[in-house]
Amino acid sequence: MTNRLAIILGAIIIAALVFDAIVFGWSNALFLARKFYWMLEYLAFWR
Repeated sequence: MTNRLAIILGAIIIAALVFDAIVFGWSNALFLARKFYWMLEYLAFWR
């Protein structure tokens, strides 16, 4: 991954989080964080 691509992907993620905060009040980001945590716990079981 080049530096330019990493900066573009980081900007897209930050823009998506800002959009979620303004429009939906963090509800989507919180939902995804909870699902990601559940996935990590599930994968740790199989480790």
